[in-house]
Amino acid sequence: MAGNVRAINRRIGNITNIRQITKAMNAIAMTKVTRFKRRLDAVQPWIESLDHLVSAAMAQPNLTREPHPLVADNGAEPTAVLVLNADSGLCGRYTGDLNRATARLIDEQGPAARLLIGGEKARLFFAHRSGSVKTLGTYVRVYNDPNMEIAGRISRDLIRLYSEQRIGRCVVVSMRFVSDLKQTLQVETLLPVSVEPRGVEALIEPAGPEFLDRMLPLYVQGKLFEALLHTRASEEAIRRQSMKNATDNADDLITLLTRTYNKLRQQGITTEIADIVGGSEALRNA
Repeated sequence: MAGNVRAINRRIGNITNIRQITKAMNAIAMTKVTRFKRRLDAVQPWIESLDHLVSAAMAQPNLTREPHPLVADNGAEPTAVLVLNADSGLCGRYTGDLNRATARLIDEQGPAARLLIGGEKARLFFAHRSGSVKTLGTYVRVYNDPNMEIAGRISRDLIRLYSEQRIGRCVVVSMRFVSDLKQTLQVETLLPVSVEPRGVEALIEPAGPEFLDRMLPLYVQGKLFEALLHTRASEEAIRRQSMKNATDNADDLITLLTRTYNKLRQQGITTEIADIVGGSEALRNA
C-alpha cells in the first residue's frame, strides 16, 4: 500500500507540472489570438477596398476587351493545391483538418494535382503519405508572423507557375477565423483571378492594361495575406482552446488522484492503528 501511495503522489506531481505548462501555453495563445484579431481588423478595410477596386476595374470595357493573363484560362490542366498549415503542434484538430481536406482535393484531381506546402505539419504529413503528389514548392517556418513580404514571396511563385502554364488553377486550403470559438475550413480559388461584380463605380486613370498588370498581382498578394492572417489567428484560437481543455482535464485528474491518495493514506493509518491496538491487547493478555 505504501508503494501505491508514493506512486500516486509522484503522478500528482507530474500532472501538476504538466498543468503549469498547459496553463502557460493557454495564456500565450490567448495573447497571440488577440494580436492577430487586431491585425485582421486593421487589414480588413484595405482588403475590401482592394476587392472593390478590382471589381470596378474588371467592369471597365477598355480594360476587359482583352482578358488579362491572370484572369483568362491559360489552358493548362494541372491544379495546384496550396495548404496553409501549422509549423508546430498542440493545436488540436487544426493540423489534421487541413491535411485531410488537402488530401481529399488531391485525390479528386488525380494525376493532374500538384501540391504547394505551407507549414511543417503539412510537409511531414505529405512526406509520409503513400503515392505522394508532385510538390511544386514548400514554405515552412516562414509565416509564423505573417506579413506582406511573405505573402508577396508566395504569390509571386504562384503567378510564375500560372504564367508559365505549369498550373491551370491554384486553390488555397486554409482556416477562416470567425470568432474565438469558431473557425471554419476554407477552400478558395486564387488563380485565375475571379472577382464578383459589386456594382462599384470608379474613375481609373490611366485606364490601360498596365493598370491590371500592377493591380492583379497586388490583389493576389492581398488575398493570400488575408488567408495567412486568418489561418494563424485560427491556429492560436484552437491551440488556446486545446490548452484550456488540457488544463481542465489536469485539474479533474489531480482532484481524483488526490481523493484516492487521501483514501489510501487513511486506510494505511487505520491499519497501523489497528496493528498497534492489536499488539497492545496481545501484550496485555500475555
